[in-house]
Parts: sequence; C-alpha cells; structure tokens
Amino acid sequence: MKLLLIRHAAAVPRGTPGVPDAERPLTPQGKAKFRVAARGLARVTRRPDVLLTSPLPRARLTAEIAALAFEQVAPAIEPALAHSSVDGIVAALKTHPPGARIALVGHEPLLGALLARLLGAAQGERLAFEKGGAALVDLPNGPAGGGRLRWFLKPRILRSLAGPAERGAPQAGP
Repeated sequence: MKLLLIRHAAAVPRGTPGVPDAERPLTPQGKAKFRVAARGLARVTRRPDVLLTSPLPRARLTAEIAALAFEQVAPAIEPALAHSSVDGIVAALKTHPPGARIALVGHEPLLGALLARLLGAAQGERLAFEKGGAALVDLPNGPAGGGRLRWFLKPRILRSLAGPAERGAPQAGP
C-alpha cells in the first residue's frame, strides 16, 4: 500500500467570529496556493486509486483541488479523518486492498500522529504537517505494519515542483 497524507490548505483562522470550527472554509489565498501545490504533488507521485477526505469543508475543498490535479479520481468522505483516532484511520485503511494507492486529506494533529505511528514512533509522538503539506509512505505490509517514509514535503516545495509556468511565471520563448 502507498499512502499519501495531505493536510488541508490554509483555512479561516480558528475563533473567527461567526464561523464555527467545523465549518471553517479555505481562505482565497489558501485555495490559490494549494492549486499550485496540487499540481506539484501530481508531478511527484502517481494518481491515487482512492482519495479519502475528512467531511469538514476545509479538507473537502482541499481534496477537490487535489482531485482536479490528479484527474480521474473523485474524493470520498471518510468520517474517521475528522472525528476519530489514529486507530480509527488505520481500521478504515484496512478495508482497502493491500496494493492500493490511497490519498488522505485531513487535519493536524491527527495526520501527524498517524504518520508517526506508521513509521514506528512511540505512541503520542507526531510529525507536524504544514497546511497544504504532504507525505508519501510505503506500507509494504499494509497499515498495521511498519512503513517507510518516501518523502515529507512542505507546501512551498510542492509549489516549486509545479514548474515556472504553473506558478504564474512567464514561459521562455521558443
């Protein structure tokens, strides 16, 4: 199993008056930056077979942007990504074939704790994701076995991987 972990893009800050935490949307800048980062992501990894997302709006929109970059993959809601534990996410992953390429779009601190667990870290440890950041883990024995980190990239690195034309820079002439 290959597992791509993606933290949702920048959202309206927690505590914004009139916006409950569960309903926080992405900011316009968060959407724009992640569109570029998602194109970089699609350049460094193959399209996932399955794209699972937290049901919260900021993760769902991030997943929709990623789906457009990967083409021919539709996001599916996975409640465990918003309201569960690392064990709940691992249980959800076990329902997929062992050779699947799965992308998860979720939240901190749960994604960081999941990544740490998959890599064999002690319980309670985590590897923090920046908003819009991603990691790819190879799980040769599925989610219950130890994983191998392939890469862990910040969103600015993903944006740089999109290429100059994708970032809005002028293209070189013929």
